[in-house]
Amino acid sequence: MFRELFALAITLCFAVSVFAGDGSMAKLKVDHASICASQLEPLRAAFANAGLATDYGGPHANGGTHMALLGFRDGSYLELIAPMKPGGADSSPWGKMIAKDAGACAWAIGTKDIRAEVNRLKLAGIPAEGPAPGSRKRPDGQTIQWQTAQVGPGGAGSVLPFMIEDKTPRELRVKPSAAVKDSGLAGISAVVIGVKDLDASIALFREAYGFSEPKTEEQKDFGARLAYFPGTSVILATALTNDGWLAKRLETYGDSPVAFLLGTGSPGEAAKQFALADRGTWFGKNVQWFDPAKLHGVRLGVIEQ
Repeated sequence: MFRELFALAITLCFAVSVFAGDGSMAKLKVDHASICASQLEPLRAAFANAGLATDYGGPHANGGTHMALLGFRDGSYLELIAPMKPGGADSSPWGKMIAKDAGACAWAIGTKDIRAEVNRLKLAGIPAEGPAPGSRKRPDGQTIQWQTAQVGPGGAGSVLPFMIEDKTPRELRVKPSAAVKDSGLAGISAVVIGVKDLDASIALFREAYGFSEPKTEEQKDFGARLAYFPGTSVILATALTNDGWLAKRLETYGDSPVAFLLGTGSPGEAAKQFALADRGTWFGKNVQWFDPAKLHGVRLGVIEQ
């Protein structure tokens, strides 16, 4: 009994320390979202042609992958990641997805105390591993360093976000990209996570982060039933049919991010600037999409903030 009470007290202390600050952890503000491909330059070219020119970020310390990024004014960024040479990403947690040009593959949230959050999650019964060191060498020769921790079942950032804590100043890791600096695109507003079991995934997020019950709705054009946790960056999506694109993707890759939504206060201007189409409404908000066929198959949209 004493041990159980002690564990509960520690859990509550960690919860207060994590959630009583700026609220970003509670809302799961996106640090970055990853898009993977077997080759980096064709993916970068597709983004540039869509008006989203990325900045080359350099190779990771593992020597197997390198990346480019599209930074937004809220500090979040899209990471385009690919092997430096064929087979170079075999040891990556997203190796299979990289090899098959899966597109959206992971997402991360930032934290200022990664060890405390790992401990809190473990005490809450949520699998968490880390922290582990990571780094990347920028084209200007500057080495940037961080720590990451994997959270939840599956690969890093597949359902629950993996965590990242900077060891070097964060402004060395990301800054707003010229292509979107004056575009009205504020940052990554939502991560759409494909899941096979919607109820179980809802319960997982509620247990890990104390979320309230989500709102749900069907989006037939997207082929999914959605669950949105208001005030957060999380939208869960499960397939409406067994033969649609989402069901096939889940069968191939399992639960993982399937789309990312960028926030804007001017959806009309964004539609004109980026030639967006397939307009719709998700949970009362205007949503428009880039053409996946022109974006290397990536599902990327813009949502009204």
